[in-house]
Amino acid sequence: MRKRKTAYLTQAAVIGAMYAALTMAFTFSSFGVVQFRVSEALTVLPAFTPAAIPGLFAGCVISNLFGYIAGQTFLIDIFIGSSATLLAAWLTRIIRIRALKPLPPVLVNAIIVGAELSYMLKYPLFIAMGQVALGELVICYGLGYPLLLILDRHKHKIFKQD
Repeated sequence: MRKRKTAYLTQAAVIGAMYAALTMAFTFSSFGVVQFRVSEALTVLPAFTPAAIPGLFAGCVISNLFGYIAGQTFLIDIFIGSSATLLAAWLTRIIRIRALKPLPPVLVNAIIVGAELSYMLKYPLFIAMGQVALGELVICYGLGYPLLLILDRHKHKIFKQD
């Protein structure tokens, strides 16, 4: 039991660290109405381990805090944007159809982050939602889906619980 809990916490921490590191490494494309946050490719990981749900959330909190400190985003994004990632990760976990696993981050972020950016930047709502959706779609299906397919072949070695 203790081993399993340690594996869960370790996986969550590593996923959170990878998400934050990728966001910070690609800061130039990670924030704003038009964003291609490379770290969003990791949002397929809940398909393999429930530890990815808190891991992605923690990584997003750290990333958005970093973005706020760097003047790239708003304080509210630490809460709203990170909560959107938490919801999307949970939905990714419960969806059964493999090809649809990258879709929750696209839809959830388009709606929630798009609305947040529209409000904060006084930007037209549907344009903000569309731009967020486009960036998410490119990353989640262009990088995340191939990652999902690769990990499918090696999941038993990578995500061992014992």
